[in-house]
Amino acid sequence: MNELPQQLVNGLLLGAMYGLVAIGYTMVYGIVQLINFAHGEIFMTGAFGALTVWLWLPGGTTMWIALPLMIIGAVIVAVAIAVGAERFAYRPLRNAPRLAPLITAIGLSLALQQAVWAWYPEAKSARTFPQIAGGPFEIGSVTIQTGDVFLVAAAPLSMAILGYFVLKTRTGRGMQATAQDPDTAKLMGVNTDRIIVIAFALGAAFAAVGAVAYGLKYGEINFRMGFILGLKAFTAAVLGGIGNIYGAMIGGVVLGVAETLATAYIADIPAMDKFGSQSWADVWAFVLLILVLLFRPQGLLGERVADRA
Repeated sequence: MNELPQQLVNGLLLGAMYGLVAIGYTMVYGIVQLINFAHGEIFMTGAFGALTVWLWLPGGTTMWIALPLMIIGAVIVAVAIAVGAERFAYRPLRNAPRLAPLITAIGLSLALQQAVWAWYPEAKSARTFPQIAGGPFEIGSVTIQTGDVFLVAAAPLSMAILGYFVLKTRTGRGMQATAQDPDTAKLMGVNTDRIIVIAFALGAAFAAVGAVAYGLKYGEINFRMGFILGLKAFTAAVLGGIGNIYGAMIGGVVLGVAETLATAYIADIPAMDKFGSQSWADVWAFVLLILVLLFRPQGLLGERVADRA
């Protein structure tokens, strides 16, 4: 029990990272009802975009100068790939049966993995990600690693910006109208194609921020990092209520806390010690998803997807 505050903080930080990536899933699904399974790889390309900026900077550049430039590089790469995918891979299939864009997303996911591997052949194992010097920081009995400081600031700030954008801006209201009824929104003068592109771009931008947070937290990245994390982010979106932006972040936090506590405490239960190892963390995440789907299939906050039948 003495470790409980630390484990809760670890879970909150992990969940915030899941939530940043889950926003992309839930925004795209809420508007075009597409499960973009390539979103995990867009997250991964953001991490390598940040790394590329770091490698291009002159030697001796401090991390406090490099980090904003790395975030910009990550966002540019992730948004460019997401917008290109929407324009050339998903838009031609918008009126096709739902299985067609789903298969396309899986194929795009594999293509992005191989493209990054070809650009960074050494990423087959892992690439070292630059770290912020200093720390760790002690707050009572809780220790926050230096790499997590960025996440502590980025996650709530990102949610505040997104909330303001969706609720207070004309484009945000257009996104809400398109999600509710795209045909009526188009008749009212909303450019639905533009709205869909913006949704893809916003989701990719938040995924890029999450990718930088991942690199700072774990100290390394690789070309397969987006697969499992993308699945967990999709799980977080479903937990919170697919199509619900705030539910995506809450679902991420719930998933992160549950995964961390399960890993930390199940090993202490007699006859279940082998189920508490880190290798079982992914299993417990999907066990939680199954339980939620069984007892509350609409998610914790409920779906916000109009019935377009």
